[in-house]
Amino acid sequence: MALREPRFLTPSPGPQTAKAGIIGRMSHTEVYLIRHAAPDWARTDIPYHLPPGPPLTAQGEAEARALGHFLRGLALPRLYCSPLERTRRTAEIAGGAAGLHYQVLDELIEWQPGEETDAVGRRMETALQQALSAGGNGRPAALITHGGPVGALLLRLGMPEPVLENWRKFDRRNPLPTAGAWRAVRPGQDAPWQFELVFTPEVVLS
Repeated sequence: MALREPRFLTPSPGPQTAKAGIIGRMSHTEVYLIRHAAPDWARTDIPYHLPPGPPLTAQGEAEARALGHFLRGLALPRLYCSPLERTRRTAEIAGGAAGLHYQVLDELIEWQPGEETDAVGRRMETALQQALSAGGNGRPAALITHGGPVGALLLRLGMPEPVLENWRKFDRRNPLPTAGAWRAVRPGQDAPWQFELVFTPEVVLS
């Protein structure tokens, strides 16, 4: 199957700002919160929230390659991903295209049955702290996880609930599409976070 050249879309008109607590001591913090590429939704015989979970489709693999082209040149030290197959494979393909290794963090796993939003946000924040600390020198971090946990972390960083609700317009009411990426930037230690949906893959298989 041939893959057309990916185009990178920025659906939001500009960054959105919210208050948040301090993560680390860096004067400038930049984070990319990424949802896995498209999995095989038809595999209802496989538990969705436990490893391995459903694999990527051919469309998903194409999306992951497009994501890798976007991530290239962002000065990322590495990628971090959830232990489920759809996130690991997304990280593997995107990392290959961007020249990056990936590391699994259990805290990035899919939303588990019975988990509260605050609990998901806390474990996601723990993963973010690990990634930022390991990167050092103020380098950005990239987390490849799932739509629900991305939303929980956006709330944890201070995005207002009504703003997040307005973004729940993608499949399964996720706040970003498969292989999409939010960029969160905090320009100073005490500054509010600024949010922008910076990448939406547009790939066509033929």
